[in-house]
This record gives sequence, structure tokens and C-alpha cells, in this order.
Amino acid sequence: MNRVRYKDLGRIRYEEAWKFQKEIFAEVLSEKKQRDGEHRSDNPTRQPGFQTLVFCEHPHVYTLGKNGKQNNLLINPEALERIGAEFFEIDRGGDITYHGPGQLVGYPIFDLESMGIGVREYIRLLEESIILCLRDFGLTASRLEGAAGVWLEPGGFPVARKICAIGVRVSRHVTMHGFALNVNTDLDYFQYINPCGFDDKGVTSLQRESGREIDMEQVKTRMKFRLSELFGMELTEYTG
Repeated sequence: MNRVRYKDLGRIRYEEAWKFQKEIFAEVLSEKKQRDGEHRSDNPTRQPGFQTLVFCEHPHVYTLGKNGKQNNLLINPEALERIGAEFFEIDRGGDITYHGPGQLVGYPIFDLESMGIGVREYIRLLEESIILCLRDFGLTASRLEGAAGVWLEPGGFPVARKICAIGVRVSRHVTMHGFALNVNTDLDYFQYINPCGFDDKGVTSLQRESGREIDMEQVKTRMKFRLSELFGMELTEYTG
């Protein structure tokens, strides 16, 4: 069982949450380096480090991954200011995405080596946990070949709609960034970008698909359960 610290940051500016992530990420790498410097041959079953799961929501913001294209942001800085949104170029994979109120953002900072899984398996487990969480709310979601994240109608009938974006960074087997699940998200903000670089697919939310506002705390509870189930985690409150 992997012991994982859990922290709910609530509504927080993207820049502040990114700083918090980087601090934990550096802590994990430092602890990992220390363990690697010990006599590994004498201790082949090393214990996991400071695994951490962060949940939060952000005010309106667009983030562009390191391989993304700037022209997938469809408005200029003046228009960004008018709609009350920020913009950051960041160090995760993937293209451009939107974060905002009513969206559950999850940042797992995991040492995959200690967990005994690779990057592809990590992404698959993230996607599967979201698919199972959505099933708990009556939605049938799945993957779309060639595109990370979780989708409704991935076959394109009537139209493929992304409900959860996934973008990660992995260094020395330690993860950063994560997923953004549209719960009660204002989907109008997606009109100002080509989400994840696609201009021929749609976006949706739990609220839109179910026709009612969804209790965010219930979604957090189910996501924690599904993540714990698939990753074999025991969550404890982060007190740092």
C-alpha cells in the first residue's frame, strides 16, 4: 500500500499552486537522491518517498505545454484581460488547456519508481480512475486513440467531447501537473483556444451532460476513492 499525503488547496491562483507543486517536487527529488546515495544493494526494497496528491480549483487561466503552439491561443493579451484570464507557458507535456472555477484539478506528485509503474501505465491509471469516477455519476467515458485525456463519444458520433484533460511532466520518475476534470466549468472559456491543439472536437462537463449542477465535494470524494483504488494508495492529510 502506497502512503500518500493529500492536500486540498481550494480556489487558488495558478501561479501559487505551481509554486507549491514545485516545492513538493523538489522535496521528493531531494529525498529520492538521498535514498539513491545509500547502499541500494543492501536495501533493494526501498520505501516510497513523499508521495503527494493535490486537489484545487483555479481562477480563469490558460496554460500552454512545452510542445504546444502559441497560435492555439486565439485571443491577444488585451482580450485575455477583458475576460479576466491569465496565461502561462509551463513545463508539462501537451498543448493548451483552460482551468477555471468549477473544474477539479488534480496534481499527483508521485515517485513512479517507488510505486513500481512506468509513465505509460501511470497515464493509463489516471485515465481509468477518471473514467470510473464519471461512471459513478452515470456517464460512460473512454479514451481517444492518439489523444491523452478522457472523452465522451470518442468515435465522433455525434462529436467527440473532452471532459478531462491530462498533461504531465516526469523527471527521474517523479511526476508533476496532472488532470483537469470539467465538473461545473464555464465552457464558454474554451472558445478562446483550440483545446489541447484540436480544432475539430468539442469539450463538455459533468454539469452539461447530466443537466444539473454537481456537488464538487462529492466528485472529490469519488476521485480520491478511485485514485486510491487503482494506485493502491492510503491517503493521509498533508499538514505541511
